[in-house]
Amino acid sequence: MSKILVNFIYFTGVKREVFTNVRLTGSWNESGQYSDQWTLKQMQLETGADGCPCYTATVELDENQIGWQFHWGVKLDSPSCQDIWGIPTEVNDIHTQECHRSFKLQPKSTKPQQEEYYLTHCRRLGAQKYYLQGIAEPGIQFSVWAPNAKRVEVVFGTRTTGYIADDGSGIDTTQAPIPLCCQENGIWKTDTSISPELADFSKFDQKPYMFKIVKQDEKCAYYRTDLYSRCQIGKGGDKDAKEKGKIPSSYLDVDGAKSCSVVIDPEKIAKNFQKKVFPEIEFLPQQEFWQDEFRDGKLIARRVEDLIIYELHVGALGFGKNRPGNFEDAINLLDYLVDLGVNAIELLPMSEFDDSVNWGYETSHYFALESSAGGRDQFKHFVRECHRRGIAVILDVVYNHYTPDAERSQWFYDSNSHEDNIYYWYEGKASDYVDPTKGYVKNESTGAAPRFHEEMVRKLFISSAAALVEEFHVDGFRVDQTTSMHKYNKLEADDKQLANVNIFGAKFLRELTKTLKLINNDVILIAEDHSDWDKVTQSHEQGGLGFDAAWYADFYHNLIGDAKDGTNYAKLILTAGLDTNIPLAMDYFARVLSASADKKVVYNESHDEAGNSADKKSKRTIVAAVNSALLIGETRRYAEARTRFACGMTILSAGTPMFFMGEEVGAQKPYRYEDFLDNREDLENQRQNTGQYLFKFYQDIIRLRLGNLALKSRNIDIIHIHNTNRVIAFQRWDDQDKLLVIASLNNQPFAFGYEIENSKLNGGFWQEIFNSDDTSYGGNNVSNLETVIPVVNNIIRVVIPANGFIVLQKNLDLASAC
Repeated sequence: MSKILVNFIYFTGVKREVFTNVRLTGSWNESGQYSDQWTLKQMQLETGADGCPCYTATVELDENQIGWQFHWGVKLDSPSCQDIWGIPTEVNDIHTQECHRSFKLQPKSTKPQQEEYYLTHCRRLGAQKYYLQGIAEPGIQFSVWAPNAKRVEVVFGTRTTGYIADDGSGIDTTQAPIPLCCQENGIWKTDTSISPELADFSKFDQKPYMFKIVKQDEKCAYYRTDLYSRCQIGKGGDKDAKEKGKIPSSYLDVDGAKSCSVVIDPEKIAKNFQKKVFPEIEFLPQQEFWQDEFRDGKLIARRVEDLIIYELHVGALGFGKNRPGNFEDAINLLDYLVDLGVNAIELLPMSEFDDSVNWGYETSHYFALESSAGGRDQFKHFVRECHRRGIAVILDVVYNHYTPDAERSQWFYDSNSHEDNIYYWYEGKASDYVDPTKGYVKNESTGAAPRFHEEMVRKLFISSAAALVEEFHVDGFRVDQTTSMHKYNKLEADDKQLANVNIFGAKFLRELTKTLKLINNDVILIAEDHSDWDKVTQSHEQGGLGFDAAWYADFYHNLIGDAKDGTNYAKLILTAGLDTNIPLAMDYFARVLSASADKKVVYNESHDEAGNSADKKSKRTIVAAVNSALLIGETRRYAEARTRFACGMTILSAGTPMFFMGEEVGAQKPYRYEDFLDNREDLENQRQNTGQYLFKFYQDIIRLRLGNLALKSRNIDIIHIHNTNRVIAFQRWDDQDKLLVIASLNNQPFAFGYEIENSKLNGGFWQEIFNSDDTSYGGNNVSNLETVIPVVNNIIRVVIPANGFIVLQKNLDLASAC
C-alpha cells in the first residue's frame, strides 16, 4: 500500500513560547485511512521563518484516499490549562461552530503536501523580519493580502514627507520598487531570490513604504497603505494632502491614516520616552525594556471583579496646551490616579485613526498606535509606567466598522468592484441594485460592516489584538459595539435584517476571545453590548462569546438618565435635580442594580453618555444633579451630595465599577465629540480646589470597595424599595462578611430614624462603616451615632442623610455572643 506524506505546520505568530505538549490530531487511523476516530501525534517545536515558535508533524496517508476530505486540529497545553483545542477559527458555515481545518488529499508529487494553520497573522503579513535558513541575521519580507490584484509592488517614500500621492509623486527614487509574487489564498510576498537586497532587514528598518497595486481592472495603479503596518508616519495634521494635489513639506503635516507605512523592528523599543529625532537611534531590546515592568511588589488585578476602572480619553488631556493630549500627558496623570486609588485605566481607542482631533473610533490601522498621541513606543512606556504603579491597561478597540475615510486603507483595496471590496460585507452583486452602494451592510455604526465571512478579515482584527497583548503588554480590551456585529446588521437597500451576517459576527467574536484567552488566559475581555443576550458572557464551552463582562448602559440611564427620553428609565439623578419632591422610580433602579451581578460593567458616567447623546442632552453628573443650575453655594452642596449618591451606587453595586475622567472632581464642562478640546478641564487644579471634597470621597469609597471581599463578590439582594421616600436598601456579602447599603435621594434627612423591615436581616447587630454625608466630603455629618445598631423583630432603624447613603457592616462577633 503506497503512502502519501502530508506535512502539518501550526504557526503561532507569537515570539513567546506559549505552548507545550502540542499534538496533531486528525480524521485518519494508524493505517492512514479516513476514520471518525481521530488519531494523535506529537508535534515538534521549531522556529519558523518568522522567528516565532511553530510546531510540525508529518503523517502518511493511504494513496487510495486521494480526493478524500480530511479534518485536522491541534491539542496543546498552556501555563493555565491542559489539553486545550488549539484551533479557535470556526468552520466557514453558518450552521456550525466547529473549529477544525480541512483538506483534500492530493496525488503524490515531488514535494509532500503541506497543510498550515496560523493562530495569528502578527508576523505573517506586512513588513516582517524573515529568517533564511543558515543565516543568523534576519532579512525582510513584505506581504499583503490582495486576492483581486493583478500586480503588486512595494515602493518607498522619503522620511522627510512620508507621503506618496496618487500620481506617484513622493516616491523615493533612490530605492527601486520591489515586486511581490502571488501565492495561495490571494497573498502576495516578496522573494529574496528575485530581490536579494531583502536579505538584510537593517537596510529597511524605519523606511516609509506603500503597496502599489494594479487592481482587478488593470486600468491603473493605486497606492495603498499596509493594514499590518506597525507605524503610520505623520501626526494626523493635514487631512487634505491628497485633495490638494501636493506633497506636504514635512511628515508632521500628514494624516497618519493616509500616509506611508513604516518598517518597524518589533524586538526593540525606543530607549527614551521623548522622541528627539525620526528615525529614532537609541533603542533597548524588548526584554531589557520590560524587565522592570513591575516594582515594589505591585500586582495587576487580573479578575474583572477586582477592577475599578477609570475611563480615560488621552486626547482630552493636555489642559492649556494648543494640541490634543498625548501619552506624556497620560503618564503625568498616573500619580494622580494612584492617589485616587483606581486599579485600571480604560483608554478610548489608540490604534491609528483618522484626524488627530478625534475620539479614536474611526480606526484605520489596527497594529499602529496613533501618531499624534506619541505612537507605538511611547504607548509602551505608558503601559510600563502603569504596571509599575499596579494599574491595569484596558484598551478600547473598534471592529464593527473602519474609518469612514478609508480610501487609502480598506476601501476598494485591490478592486473597484463593489462585490470584491474585500474588507466590506456586500450582499449579492452590484447589478442587483439600482444604486450599487445599497448592497453594503449597515450595523448602526459610522461605517459599513466588515466582511466577517472572510477569515482574512477576522484575522486582521484578532491578530492586532494579539499583538497588543504580546508586544505592548496590554491587559485587556473593551470591544466597541459588539451588538452591531451579532445583532444590528441590515441591508442598506431596504433595512432587511441579515441573520447570516449576525451569525458570522458572532463567529468573529468567539474566535477573538478564544484566541486571546489561548495566548494569555489572564486577558480581560469586556464587550460594549446592549442586547442583554446571555451568550455574550457565557463561556466558550457553553457556546457563548466568552467575554468576562459586558457594559451595562441601562444602569446609567436609570441612575442618571439625562441622555434618554421616555418613561422606561428611572432617571434618578436627573429627576432629583428638578428640585421637586416627587416620588422617584427606585423600583426601576432596583432592577438594574440587581442585574449588575450578571457580569456587568456599570458606570455613573462614560464617554458616550457624557457627550454622544441625541440632541446634545448629555451633561456631566454634577450638572445633571441640579438641572444645570449655577454650581455655587448650597446648589453646589446639593449637586455634590447627589453626585456622591451616583458614585456610591456604582461602586457598591455587584458589577465592575467604572467612571469617566473628571467625575472624581466634579468636571462640569460638556464633553462632546466635536469640541472636547475647547472644554478640557484642569483635573489636578480642581482636585486642590473646587473638587477637593469629591476627590476625597472617591478615594475613600474606592478604598472601601477594594478592601472588602463582600463588595467584590457578585452577591446582591435588594431588601427595601420606597419610591415616595426615595429610599433603596440592599445587602452585599461573601463567606466572611455582610454589608447593608441604605441610600436616599430624599431632599431631607431621616434624622430621627428610618425603619426597614425584612426577614433577610435575620437579627444581629450592625455598625456604620461609611457615610457619604461625612464632613470631610463637604457633607452635614448626618450619621448613626450608636456604636451598634440592633435588628429587632426583623426591623432595623437607622439615620439616613439627605441625598446620600450609609454602609453598615454586620458585627458577627456581637451576633454570635448574643
